[in-house]
Amino acid sequence: MSDIHGYHAHVYFDRASLDSAIKVCRAAGKEFELTVGHFHEQPVGPHPCWSCQLSFAPQLFERVMAWLKLNRQDLTVFIHPNTGDDYKDHTDHAMWMGEVKTLNLSMLKASG
Repeated sequence: MSDIHGYHAHVYFDRASLDSAIKVCRAAGKEFELTVGHFHEQPVGPHPCWSCQLSFAPQLFERVMAWLKLNRQDLTVFIHPNTGDDYKDHTDHAMWMGEVKTLNLSMLKASG
């Protein structure tokens, strides 16, 4: 899968679940060699909820996914690869854990 340069897992939360999101994301950062982004307390980009982005390498995909499945504390997680085609990455190539949300896709562009 040389077309996949990395992955993002966006952990969604709200005011009531902020503490859970902080715990989950920080624990993921300790467990794996990944980048824990900012805790956005407003919708950012195409994401309709508050979120924190976990960025990780393709070789960690299986382990991170299994860990999130068991440790996400009922938070919704939106996962997508980074191939260079933002639109397809956020639609055709995306996966969800928990409640599926509607993204704001108007800002995403397809490659070529």
